[in-house]
Amino acid sequence: MTLDKLVPSAAEAVADIPAGSSLAVGGFGLAGIPWFLIEALLEQGAGDLEVVSNNCGVDGAGLGLLLEGRRISRVIASYVGENKEFARQYLSGELTVELTPQGTLAERLRAGGSGIGAFYTPTGVGTLVAEGGLPWRYDAEGNVVEESPAKEVRTFDGKEMVLEEGIVADYALIRAAKVDRAGNCVFHAAARNFNVPVAMSGRITVVEAEQVVEIGEIGPDEVHLPGIFVQRVVELTPEQAERKDIEQRTTRPRPSQPSQES
Repeated sequence: MTLDKLVPSAAEAVADIPAGSSLAVGGFGLAGIPWFLIEALLEQGAGDLEVVSNNCGVDGAGLGLLLEGRRISRVIASYVGENKEFARQYLSGELTVELTPQGTLAERLRAGGSGIGAFYTPTGVGTLVAEGGLPWRYDAEGNVVEESPAKEVRTFDGKEMVLEEGIVADYALIRAAKVDRAGNCVFHAAARNFNVPVAMSGRITVVEAEQVVEIGEIGPDEVHLPGIFVQRVVELTPEQAERKDIEQRTTRPRPSQPSQES
């Protein structure tokens, strides 16, 4: 593989993703999501996708666009509360949903990328996560037609733990603040979130970069994600790099400042 992983466009970077692929996607809410790779995939047309992500975007943005386009058939996620279309598809039997505790999801992705097939965790012991019975899919009448299976539980040092499987995705899409041509990534603040374990889990990982620099310009101690986990880099334009929406903006008036005389 060439050391220079830069590709000309987002469209070219996702052109070979076929229908039925499993797809891990970085971001938390709308922070750090690969906006333009998602939009390129929507335009590309692949469907029947199994998506692994902390959440599934919001209505009209991020992975919500793929949902609205009926491109996603199954989701593994930990939070879905900001997307009404997601809830509608799930409850009407159009979408299979595997809800997973947030920390467990992050570790499943990291484990898959590290070659670890499964691991034990205390999270979920004594709940439907371990015992089975979580509704994965409904029919059009609201009946549960697929539910989570029971998982193996063992005791370590007197503490019960449940077995969780690692996740390896066919493709992973992430966003980074600064990337060199070899794929070494630096993330900004909260955008680091799920991007690192998502990138690790992908057999082919594509990163959209706000800034691309030459190899050697990122110091070894600055690297958040080594380039060994990245196969393709897409450089955003300055205008694209500025796109950093949030789900909700809540403000309040600043308290009035006391005058010098008071």
